[in-house]
Amino acid sequence: MMIVPAGVKVHLALGYTDMRKGMDGLAMLVQDTLKKDPFSGHLFAFRGKRAQIIKILFWDGNGLCLFTKRLDQGGFVWPRMAGIEGSITLSPAQLAMLIEGIDWRVPERVWRPAIAG
Repeated sequence: MMIVPAGVKVHLALGYTDMRKGMDGLAMLVQDTLKKDPFSGHLFAFRGKRAQIIKILFWDGNGLCLFTKRLDQGGFVWPRMAGIEGSITLSPAQLAMLIEGIDWRVPERVWRPAIAG
């Protein structure tokens, strides 16, 4: 579970990224490809080609941090937007589902009350 402070945006980089990149390489992608400031305090998520690895880059105020997760089964759900570069913004709840390997695009509610009282 990852707690995202209020006011922090989560940017999901479209397409896939070379997962051999470290903090500096991903910061350059944020700056040059996504046209965003890697030192803004926002979170930037990248996915590998086979969808098994996700890396999240963020600046905590005095240094770059890199969160990495690999799924043993299945893959991370990513938007399919062919030929489009850039990013989309996720809510903290969508990021939590993404990290857990849940399809964050269409979450299902398992229970809803039929009547009040």
